[in-house]
Amino acid sequence: MLDKKVGFIGCGNMAKAIINGMIASQIISPENIWVFDRKAETNHSMAHQYGLNAADSLESMAKEVDILVSAVKPKVTTKILGSIAGNLNKDSLVVSVAAGVTLDALATVLGHDRKIIRVMPNTPALVGVGMTSVTPNVMVTEEETQSIIDIFKSFGKAEQVDESLIHSVVGVSGSAPAYVFVMIEAMADAAVLGGMPRKQAYEFAAQAVKGAAQMVLETGTHPGELKDAVCSPGGTTIAAVQTLESKGFRSAIIEAMQHCMQKSEELSSKS
Repeated sequence: MLDKKVGFIGCGNMAKAIINGMIASQIISPENIWVFDRKAETNHSMAHQYGLNAADSLESMAKEVDILVSAVKPKVTTKILGSIAGNLNKDSLVVSVAAGVTLDALATVLGHDRKIIRVMPNTPALVGVGMTSVTPNVMVTEEETQSIIDIFKSFGKAEQVDESLIHSVVGVSGSAPAYVFVMIEAMADAAVLGGMPRKQAYEFAAQAVKGAAQMVLETGTHPGELKDAVCSPGGTTIAAVQTLESKGFRSAIIEAMQHCMQKSEELSSKS
């Protein structure tokens, strides 16, 4: 169990997912968690639901905790963190969930001697199967980095990633659920065209995607080899795969991700 006090600035869906994962996995005791949201009712609701602490103010929480997680919108992240930089303890670790806000931008408002970690979870974190990148600055120790990785593993998977790869993380993980949702919707539409009821079509399509992804993760087998195993000679699957290839399915995905990564770079340059 993590013997640290953890505070959350903002208590939206992602913060709630992190808190729920931490408590459900018993990685931390609820009495060692503080929350401060601009909506007082949210603070009290979280305190009642989880048995954690509703902070009286940002300043008091900053003084209290060892790890401060900023889970507010990117456009206000540096402003809020800058306003409480002087209240943080010398060895406090600041974790930012804000997309596009660089370690350097965070250090500019917090101090270049501050321990800072950027994290980028994706929306499946809300159902306990998130993928999170963890990017520490040079002030953070390996042990501290591992403690943050362990926190984010409590609701999925997490890996340390160099900041130079952040835009790739956005493309392959942060934005990726949207691509999969589009594919599931299209698969269900085809099933409906074939006569299947809409609700049932979504269930079959989503479960197929979930199962295929689980096979990649659990078997360690190359996706191409798994695809080959489904494609019988002259069968239905290879006919479908041939159509996808003729329509540029792979190229479309690669090009879409390239545009996603370029946009991520543009947004970061403006932060």
